[in-house]
Amino acid sequence: MSLQLTILGCHSATPRVNAHPTSQLLQIKNHHFLIDCGEGTQVQMRKYKVSFAKIKHIFISHLHGDHFFGLIGLISTFGLLNRETKLHIYGPKGLREIMELQLAISQSRLAYPLIFHELHSEKSELIFEDKNVLVRTIPLKHRVYTNGFLFQEKKALRKLNSKVVATYPEIEICDYHNIKKGKDFVLKSGEIIKNEILTLDSPKPLSYAYCSDTSYAPEIVPIIKGVDLLYHEATFLEDRSELAKKTGHSTALEAGKIAKEAKVKLLILGHYSNRYRDLKAFQREAQEAFQNTILAIEGSTFEVT
Repeated sequence: MSLQLTILGCHSATPRVNAHPTSQLLQIKNHHFLIDCGEGTQVQMRKYKVSFAKIKHIFISHLHGDHFFGLIGLISTFGLLNRETKLHIYGPKGLREIMELQLAISQSRLAYPLIFHELHSEKSELIFEDKNVLVRTIPLKHRVYTNGFLFQEKKALRKLNSKVVATYPEIEICDYHNIKKGKDFVLKSGEIIKNEILTLDSPKPLSYAYCSDTSYAPEIVPIIKGVDLLYHEATFLEDRSELAKKTGHSTALEAGKIAKEAKVKLLILGHYSNRYRDLKAFQREAQEAFQNTILAIEGSTFEVT
């Protein structure tokens, strides 16, 4: 098992020559999830060789332009590429109206189903589930309704201890599934063979928490507790903490505090204000609270196995 995150854009506000607004690709359990879609995202996707055809689910955190202005262009391009596969889009209420209005006025017609899942709950909720993955919202504190997203693998079945199983001729292939599900095996003699003897632990499920634009919000800690990767916005340093509060953003130090309280494995910072030239300063400041901190850099990939 592995989880892979690719940073397509990680800067705030407006796009610049070498600084693109927020967008990420998360690969988890054979899914290719696009998270936020700032202006120019599809160009970044081509640059970093992201398969357009594999994108079936897009998650939009909030309706500020640097997080969704690239969406209508991507939707349109999918149409020009003769896409037929369904595209699911998860985002705040109002996103559907914006997209459909743009498509209608431009007389753009799509040959593929476009399915919107509009969000409005102020509490964390399950918004996607299949046999392998769960996705929940992380309610955030910004100037407009905003969610982060928690992506979690489901716990896999236990692994057969083939050497031990082979010592019990009564155990047949048709019994394997129940054993993998954790059930004991009963021999004809009535003897019970405990499941922990017959199996090995499955790998620990992996998890990723994406915390988009938000003020310092310690109330999210229980939701993201113990995740393998945490991306948390850090628009400002502490020298502009008052501006962070005013605009609904976090400082690098505050992001570090959240990571420490949540006991995450690795903190990734991003959404840097263009006021700063030395991005290493963000890392240094966050490390005052949480040492295992790294910076999001466009094109960088983070993998957990």
